[in-house]
Amino acid sequence: MIGWLSGRVLHHVRNGAVVLDVRGVGYEVQLADAALPALGEDLEIFVYTVVREDAIQLFGFRTHEDRECFELLIATPGVGPQTALGALRTMSVDELGLAIEHEDTKKIATIAGIGPKTASRIVLELKGKISFQSAWQPPVSDASINAVVEDALRALGYNGHEVREALRVVTLPEDESAALRTALQVLRRP
Repeated sequence: MIGWLSGRVLHHVRNGAVVLDVRGVGYEVQLADAALPALGEDLEIFVYTVVREDAIQLFGFRTHEDRECFELLIATPGVGPQTALGALRTMSVDELGLAIEHEDTKKIATIAGIGPKTASRIVLELKGKISFQSAWQPPVSDASINAVVEDALRALGYNGHEVREALRVVTLPEDESAALRTALQVLRRP
């Protein structure tokens, strides 16, 4: 198994891959980066090798953490190497990890090849498994808080009219739990 390569970029391939010259041997590697490195650039990448009956594919990552995230993704039912690569081209490991931790299936479903069911499966399988370092937080909008609280209240048995009236008369905090508590207090008033 090839785990790491260091060489010079010789050629860009249409599918988002590069041909990497490693001491006279050209390896075609599909990169997780959306932006391809310049021709002639020296490149060091961590590699994940996929061996099938009809092909050997190399997937390249700038960091070991990106490669580990890729491995976790492809271990998830319904997620193959191309979909996992697309996920890492769409968002960083930090963004993906936080989306999984916040169970933001809508954000995960924006990745090409991942629908709502697969996004839910990714959250279920990977929550707590992806390590991320940054303080990046997903943006919270009033509309998304209102939608989350409205869904929760309907699940608790309140009808649409009651929910809309409660949300109309109150400003909800940004924290989802606190927003739900605030809305419930409004609904419980006589």
